[in-house]
Amino acid sequence: MKRNTFIVILILLIFFVISFLTNILGPLIPDIISSFHLSVGLAGFMPFSFFVAYGVMSIPAGLLIEKYKEKKVLLSAFAMAFLGALLFSLLPSFYVAMISLFFIGIGMAMLQVVINPLLRTAGGESSFAFNSVLAQLFFGGASFLSPMLYTYLVQNVHSNNDNSIIQIFNYLIPENLKWVSLYWIFALISLLMILIIYMIKFPKVELKDDEKVELGGAFTELLANKNVVLFFIGIFAYVGTEQGIANWTSKFLLTYHGVDPVTTGADVIAYFWGLLTVGCFLGLILLKFFDSRTVLITFAIGAIISLAFAIFGSQDISLYAFPLAGFFASVMWSIVVSLALNSVPTHHGTFSGILCTGIVGGAVVPLAIGGLAELVGLRYAMLLLFITLGYILSIGFWAKPLIKNETVSSLKDLFKN
Repeated sequence: MKRNTFIVILILLIFFVISFLTNILGPLIPDIISSFHLSVGLAGFMPFSFFVAYGVMSIPAGLLIEKYKEKKVLLSAFAMAFLGALLFSLLPSFYVAMISLFFIGIGMAMLQVVINPLLRTAGGESSFAFNSVLAQLFFGGASFLSPMLYTYLVQNVHSNNDNSIIQIFNYLIPENLKWVSLYWIFALISLLMILIIYMIKFPKVELKDDEKVELGGAFTELLANKNVVLFFIGIFAYVGTEQGIANWTSKFLLTYHGVDPVTTGADVIAYFWGLLTVGCFLGLILLKFFDSRTVLITFAIGAIISLAFAIFGSQDISLYAFPLAGFFASVMWSIVVSLALNSVPTHHGTFSGILCTGIVGGAVVPLAIGGLAELVGLRYAMLLLFITLGYILSIGFWAKPLIKNETVSSLKDLFKN
């Protein structure tokens, strides 16, 4: 079909919005604890409420797309995000936050399932790989920018700033909850996306066999496959690691090094996501020269070493080591997913749905860290991440894909391809 550049741009914007709404929790954790007088353990329920929605919605979202098509699912997803963000903006409390984050998480899970097949159709199959990388750039850029917006709002709401938007926030938001201004922005962004999507005509998307979710025989067959379960745990471990670091870094730096979470703490998390994005591009190059399992093993070891320095090093070392852990985590998602899909011959769409359900690791691992922190302190609780990273490292040794990634032997061969 004819390529639709406007739809491609819209999808890139959706990738940006997903990341913008998803990865802001980390910088907010210290403020959430302080504002609602929470223990570290209770604070862990915030990311849990968001990411458990992926476990609930990833497979149903695939079925909804086949029945109601992409536009209705996109509108429903942003409606859920809008309701969740508006609810918390109007009634900021810990219990309302958990409900609203679950609503937003449901919306984001629906979006994740819709956008890849839509990107393939609108941008053309021949450009799908390029557009996917470009989408990751938008995703990473939003994760880098959202902590900076948080810093700006906290420093300017209820200050002498005469900006008209800041003045509106001064009226809407209590002085001790400046960070809630972010959720008013999330609600506005979600509402704008609803209006934009409503006015656009979408192309007809024919789902390929490896994009369809089938319940019944295919689902049962996959769950009986040991490799499917092992790779599900791999995705669980990766997302748990990513969110465990992102959600607890700022609180860790505040607790053990006295770092201001509004400024330096937010910057560290921004650079964590920034280096994770940079690492994705380096990973693409390395995968042209080396077996994906070798790249995974190397980066997993790098992440383990970086995290060890971050947890046990001095303040200066921690400030650099936490973002460096993001760099080494960068290739893990794409490699684990590709190894998984290349390890089974059929039912790739259903398998993808099972793998996406593994995103629930982003709910369980941060919650487990928070609970352990109540018993042994946050530093030793974060040692749980060495277990998840160790599992990811093990995949590089036991994975036996049916199809290996194509490699070249020289730069000359790379440019030929």
